Amino acid sequence: MRQYIFCALFLTQMAPAAWAQAATQPSLGSGLGQMLLGLGGVLALLVGSLWLLKRLTSVRGPASGMMRVVAATAVGSRERVVIVEVGSTWLVLGVAPGRVSALAEIPRQAVPEPPPSPAQTAAADWLQRFLPQR
Repeated sequence: MRQYIFCALFLTQMAPAAWAQAATQPSLGSGLGQMLLGLGGVLALLVGSLWLLKRLTSVRGPASGMMRVVAATAVGSRERVVIVEVGSTWLVLGVAPGRVSALAEIPRQAVPEPPPSPAQTAAADWLQRFLPQR
């Protein structure tokens, strides 16, 4: 008999707590808002760190515009031929893992425009047809 009384007391004391817990479920809107706020924070942190990394690794001072890669092409699985502009001359370099060799030094030349790809010409033709003439 004692056990039945104890069980009855236990159930009557626990039932209101269980009902209250079931009645106060979080709403979908607050959970979604919290998730979007967290996602926005992570994305802001990512963009900020990428911006900072770009600012810290950029070349500064008078040497920033001294060199630029004009062209590069692969001649093997890990080998490349690269044309680098240094001042008014171009250096033709052979680049392989662990080694860079100067192949030639030529005076600076005009860079020819690459021919437009078929996708670019198709998009340009489509825009010309649908945009009004001014």
